[in-house]
Amino acid sequence: MSTVPAGPVVTRTCPGCGAEVEPSQAFCESCGSPLLDVGGAAAATLTAVAQEAPVELTQPVVAAPEADPDALVPAARCLSCGGEVGDDGYCTVCGTKAPTPRDHYVEQPAAWVAAVCDRGVRHHRNEDATAIAAEPDPGSRAVLVVCDGVSTAPDSDVAALAAARRARDVLVAARPVGLPNPASRAGLIADALEDAVARADQAVLATTPVEGPSAAACTFAAAVVEGDLVVFGNVGDSRVYWLPDPGGSGPGSEPEELSLDDSMAQARIAMGVDRETAENGPQAHAITKWLGRDSPDVVPRTGSVILGHPGWVLVCSDGLWNYCSDAVRLGELVGSLSADVTSPLELAEALVRWANEQGGRDNVSVALARH
Repeated sequence: MSTVPAGPVVTRTCPGCGAEVEPSQAFCESCGSPLLDVGGAAAATLTAVAQEAPVELTQPVVAAPEADPDALVPAARCLSCGGEVGDDGYCTVCGTKAPTPRDHYVEQPAAWVAAVCDRGVRHHRNEDATAIAAEPDPGSRAVLVVCDGVSTAPDSDVAALAAARRARDVLVAARPVGLPNPASRAGLIADALEDAVARADQAVLATTPVEGPSAAACTFAAAVVEGDLVVFGNVGDSRVYWLPDPGGSGPGSEPEELSLDDSMAQARIAMGVDRETAENGPQAHAITKWLGRDSPDVVPRTGSVILGHPGWVLVCSDGLWNYCSDAVRLGELVGSLSADVTSPLELAEALVRWANEQGGRDNVSVALARH
């Protein structure tokens, strides 16, 4: 969960579990109980967004089997035991009811990329969103987008989904042609990322109410993979990592956090505070930039890297990196989990499951591309 900084903090307690919460929070961080009467606006708007026709693209690259590539696809396997989920929505092995598609959905437009978005254990609803696209040939071109709705604002689940889809569509269409120089391509894709964020911000404004206790908001992180080139950008504290397979040497052979958070924690790190202290201190998850009506700045930080080794490009929300922030540790985790799985989708599911096993205090989004 990310939070937008506010004025002086006046504490209160959750009526469900008694945990201390901030006045602006819509849901309790500990038990997920609703704290504000947000009505049915979020559900109504989400339905409208989910049914919106895909934007027509001049160069579509999505390889999706469904007629509607934006249909939220629920998990085919039970999250409790791995059994098959029946047509009635219950596991045919253990009888557990499967979550709704918005609480847990998957995306896999090509065999070498995948995304999983999950409500987590503690939250009342899933305010994360993913939107990905890919060409079918492994390592060719992919777009990975993750947005994390700010839990202190109603309708942030709607904001995140609208922003992620709009940004993906812009990045899919903005494909440099006839530029063999990686630096030139990286520059044009970085410009496209800025445009994608601006369009995503417009999508947030168009799909969420003007009035309310606080404006809907979300973070943004994205990676565009073109062969060995990865161009990335972010607003807020969702992240992009490069996690190479172990055993390599030279540039690009070490795990790396590519993006740089817009957060109070990152500001403290810049002042010399060690990462663990900064990321666990007061207001650590207060973000300094976000998408939404009251955002001070929606220009993303961007960058690029050339990958010279096999590995994973990972875009994720803080629901994952909360439990494994350091790139080296995260690379070790991915290495241990990938030993037991055979596809990006299985690895994404394993990472989400791992985060929930650590406590699942937040929504969890994982988008992966295999290089």
